[in-house]
Amino acid sequence: MKNEIAMKKLRHITQDYTMVLFLAALFIVSLIFVPRFSEVGNLINVLMQITINALIATGMTFVILTGGIDLSVGSVAALSGIVSTSLIQLVPNAGIPMSLLVIFGTSLVVGGICGTVTAFNIAKLRVPPFVATLAMMSIARGLAYVYTNAKPVFGLPDAYAWLGLGYIGPIPVMVIIMIIILAVAFLILRRTCFGRYVFAVGSSEDVSQLSGINVKRVKFYVYIICAVLAALAGAVLSSRLQAGQPAAANGYELNAIAAVAMGGTSMSGGRGGISQTVLGLCVIGIINNALSLLGVSSYWQTIAMGAIILIAVIFDQNKKDL
Repeated sequence: MKNEIAMKKLRHITQDYTMVLFLAALFIVSLIFVPRFSEVGNLINVLMQITINALIATGMTFVILTGGIDLSVGSVAALSGIVSTSLIQLVPNAGIPMSLLVIFGTSLVVGGICGTVTAFNIAKLRVPPFVATLAMMSIARGLAYVYTNAKPVFGLPDAYAWLGLGYIGPIPVMVIIMIIILAVAFLILRRTCFGRYVFAVGSSEDVSQLSGINVKRVKFYVYIICAVLAALAGAVLSSRLQAGQPAAANGYELNAIAAVAMGGTSMSGGRGGISQTVLGLCVIGIINNALSLLGVSSYWQTIAMGAIILIAVIFDQNKKDL
């Protein structure tokens, strides 16, 4: 009996640290076999490459922890980028403070509106998350195309690029933003009542309701958080590209879901968190960067994302059976 308990504990410990060990092994293999991977400039580039996905995946983590899903994040990001670049065009001599005000203001407004509509449909009208977010994905993307007549928005002031391309010392500004968002999200989930409610709702809505938790309110807020962070990612992306693209962030919901699932957050909710998402982000970032340095087609990278999601979900199901 004691041996069985010990073996079960060992299996759980092994599962908890599997992703850490895999990430360490992946990093070491890339250092040895991938040319130029170990260069400082390339490692900073990896951080910059995962920043947009990190912002979206952070919001996606909140949603998935409640047992939901958000397919609209890529479209919301594109719409936010379009609105942000359109507004900054009205101030051609805008400096960095004005550019930041436009970027963060747009993120709050566009993300807040899209998230509120989605949250209302899910929490109040009981529309399944898949259907509600699929509808918002179509609406937001359509608005981006209609507003621009399917044309990119160019002619932006140089200061607008600071958030996406600027540095504070040796560290890119967008990486600093990513670290702050991840840290705040971690503290919310692990150190606040709201964070505990998110885990509780994902574990069991019925038990949460009986415990006095307002399940609808929790769901309402997590979808708003997800949309706001997706909108911020879109604005940062437009700053980095120095253009608003109606087709921007297409398929980014796949990357975000892959990061959350790969890190070990349960797709059925209740287990996981920001730490796991960070692991998933690093794994995906290293894989994509290594494949790019090796000259592997981006199409194969897309295939890899699909395989990562499938493997992560299979692994999650196996953990439940133990």
